[in-house]
Amino acid sequence: MSEPTAPAGAYGGETGAAHPGEASARPEPLGVTVAPTGNAEVDAATSRLADADEMPTQSHIEVYEDVHRGLRDALAALDENRS
Repeated sequence: MSEPTAPAGAYGGETGAAHPGEASARPEPLGVTVAPTGNAEVDAATSRLADADEMPTQSHIEVYEDVHRGLRDALAALDENRS
């Protein structure tokens, strides 16, 4: 009796990957776009998300943390301008 196999590419890696979850050598860009908001600080922060498209998944956290920091700073600046 043979073991069941998953369809090619079922685990997100390249088709023909030897093991489930095995990453391909180069990430496949998702092509996600970010619409401009009209706020220069927010747009600068979110434009960094495009960098994640070309990075391996394990490196995304650095980008997300950087974007989060930029958005948090932009919100803090809005609060400071109200005072």
